[in-house]
Amino acid sequence: MTLKNSILVLLMAVLFFSCDKKRVFDQYQSVGSAWHKDSVLSFNLPELDSTKRYHLFITIRNNNNYPFNNLFLIASLEKPNGYTKVDTLEYQMAAADGSLLGNGFTDIKESKLVYKNNVRFRGKYKVNIQQAVRETGKIPGVTALEGVTEVGLRIENIE
Repeated sequence: MTLKNSILVLLMAVLFFSCDKKRVFDQYQSVGSAWHKDSVLSFNLPELDSTKRYHLFITIRNNNNYPFNNLFLIASLEKPNGYTKVDTLEYQMAAADGSLLGNGFTDIKESKLVYKNNVRFRGKYKVNIQQAVRETGKIPGVTALEGVTEVGLRIENIE
């Protein structure tokens, strides 16, 4: 890549990220080639303005190796006082024809999934996310979930 092209790519990246005024926190973690059922991803949130409210999203990057139409997650929000709120979540990840939902021009798609709306934070919080996908008619969970490459957490200001 030439110096001119490098500068152009850098400027485009700066413009892209500077236009995202709603973003307060946005972090991804890689799960490798498959997301193991016992792998819990933890996100330590920064201390946020307690006078404001925020929307929380779980972000998933997956590719064409993802074999299911939906995704089941167990997400927990640990509060500073030790109380933990656990949610079992289900998200649609593919259309009826099997094509992946989400944004992206290649075989990698990014999905921004609503986790919690209108949340106020008082102190330091932690979010834990674990996959809980099961095959139809089977009780044990999928040990290694193929096709998910990264899992993230995003917090946005409410406008």
